[in-house]
Amino acid sequence: MTEESASDGGDVPELATDGSGEGVVRRDRFSGGPARSFLSSLEADRRIFEADLEVDRAHVLMLAEQGIIEDDVAGDILTAIDAIEVDGHGSLPDGEDVHEAIETAVIQRIGEEGGKMHTARSRNDEVAACIRYRLREDVLEALETTLALREALVGVAEANAETIMPGYTHLQPAQPITVGHWACSYEGAVRRDTERLFEAYQRINQSPLGGAAFAGTTFDIDRERTAELLGFEGVVENSMDASSSRDFLLETTQVLSTHATTLSGLAEDLIIFANRGFVDLADDYSSTSSIMPQKKNPDTLELVRAVAGDAAGSVQGLTTTLKGLPRAYNRDLQRATTHAWETVDAVTDASEVAAGAVATADWNEEALAAEADAGFSTATGVADLLAANGLPFRTAHEMVAHAAEHGGDYDAIESAAQEVLGEPLESFVDPTAVEAALDPVESVASRDSQGGPAPEAVADQLEAAREALSADEETLAKMDDALEVAHEVLREEVNGYV
Repeated sequence: MTEESASDGGDVPELATDGSGEGVVRRDRFSGGPARSFLSSLEADRRIFEADLEVDRAHVLMLAEQGIIEDDVAGDILTAIDAIEVDGHGSLPDGEDVHEAIETAVIQRIGEEGGKMHTARSRNDEVAACIRYRLREDVLEALETTLALREALVGVAEANAETIMPGYTHLQPAQPITVGHWACSYEGAVRRDTERLFEAYQRINQSPLGGAAFAGTTFDIDRERTAELLGFEGVVENSMDASSSRDFLLETTQVLSTHATTLSGLAEDLIIFANRGFVDLADDYSSTSSIMPQKKNPDTLELVRAVAGDAAGSVQGLTTTLKGLPRAYNRDLQRATTHAWETVDAVTDASEVAAGAVATADWNEEALAAEADAGFSTATGVADLLAANGLPFRTAHEMVAHAAEHGGDYDAIESAAQEVLGEPLESFVDPTAVEAALDPVESVASRDSQGGPAPEAVADQLEAAREALSADEETLAKMDDALEVAHEVLREEVNGYV
């Protein structure tokens, strides 16, 4: 993934074909010394090998269509590219990067005419196009895992809309909720992660090809045509911006880091719930100790949790790499892409594992119900009841807090009324209503405001979640189809030359 000026034609110097692996760019200039391996990104470029071949095909087709190179030369180049694809990345000659290695391999196969494939472009716009081409496929895969996770969360919520559980703030019992309400809370967060990935994809899916080194080219190229052949939705207009910008990499890594943070919170909750006996994770997402056979550890979720740190580190690393670069190409960019590849791989895997763990977990309804009113968690409901019957909420809060210090049951509340208000509890509220407010099931049922934990409110949330999930699945399918159609069209065009 290195820099080169755009070719303006002319004779291509003879390339060594004696198996020495000498490349087409440097030849004997700057060819020795220990820095050569340090400069090379050939092995790291394995990831964009197929993308580079597709970019090469689109560019060569455009050159032929524009009359910049002859049709028969284009056919020879495209035939050589097909053969290189069959042989694979491992068959490439040595080179600074995959782009040089492929061009070298083409010239070795068909002679110096193969060098015309690089007319009117630079490795700068070429690598930018290859990165975008591959990254959008990776983002689509990441999107698919977010949809699978949302599906799993919706399934849990539907099955447990009335399963009472303790709700926590500061890890202290706070108010009773339901498993369905808890699952919906994460579905909403993952849905936003999906939205951010969709938005990032739109900015990835713009073609930089034709920007050349950074100052465009003298040739009459058709940038819209290569964008169309590669399935891009448009072009990055300014040639300098096209070749040198990596903000799409940073945005994607940031979005994936945000999703990893969501996953980390989900994993942490499940780890704590498993520790308290609220949920039993499937064996596929657990492991045992090497020495303590009775143990069942939530190892996979602990790794999911750790991925958030890796992703945050990649954001910092990529930001630091990019923040001090002057405009146009700098070799630092060769190190930038790795942060994005590592992040998209790790977060996609973590998202897939989280979806599986959620979908296969077994919720312990008895244990959850037994803890739902722990720590006088229905206290807020009692205070709300008193406030609804005319008592100032702050006074009701003080009274219920006093009751909490003395057991948090009906007798404690009645005693607190005498202590704080100087009157019997019955003077302010029906005792049967207080008894109902103390019951976790009744407490949850009463919290039927929009987005609340009452089963009716959860049902509304689930309806919205299902609608959003269906719409996002349709959007993702269209994006996948668009890339597949572009790939087929490009193949058909190539077949017209080979």
